[in-house]
Amino acid sequence: MAGRKQFDVEVVLDAAMVQFWRAGYADTSVDDLCRATGLNRSSIYSSLGDKDSLYLRCLDRYATRYGDRYDQALSAASHDPLRAVRAFFDVTLQRIADPDVPDGCLIAQTAMAIPALSPAIAARAIQALDTQQARLRTALTAAKLSRTDAADFAVHLAAINQSVAVMSRAGASRRQLRTIVEVSLSALGQAVRPQS
Repeated sequence: MAGRKQFDVEVVLDAAMVQFWRAGYADTSVDDLCRATGLNRSSIYSSLGDKDSLYLRCLDRYATRYGDRYDQALSAASHDPLRAVRAFFDVTLQRIADPDVPDGCLIAQTAMAIPALSPAIAARAIQALDTQQARLRTALTAAKLSRTDAADFAVHLAAINQSVAVMSRAGASRRQLRTIVEVSLSALGQAVRPQS
């Protein structure tokens, strides 16, 4: 039928997201996106927008996909905060171990490139990082940490989560990544009382 899209938008967005994730915004050309998605330039522009618009859609897709998993992991924080935060980090470690996606984190990669990105993309990356801190702060507050401790640990744990992603991209072993996580969990364990 004339005028109907002849492709699955979800599949195309996943392909574009992986391309941006693998190479970064600056090193991904529209030609790279054409190869990754199987679409021509006019289809990309008419259906998905310009490169910035597509990148924003990919960031949102990424943040939603993994954000839902983080929320699920932290859902038991009021009963067992250490187990919940361990499950939170397991989301990241499982993503890193997934052979179908690139190493690292699209949001961390974007945050590191903020000086070279458009204000809209920079703002979206900062918003995603803020959301990560907020979900941790909420979970730790539910675990009966004081507001100050919950806020401080949320900043720390979000930073550790991003650094684990960066370290994975730099070739750190699974054992090294797990050690980074365990040191943070040990510190958190000293701040929370075991829940009965």
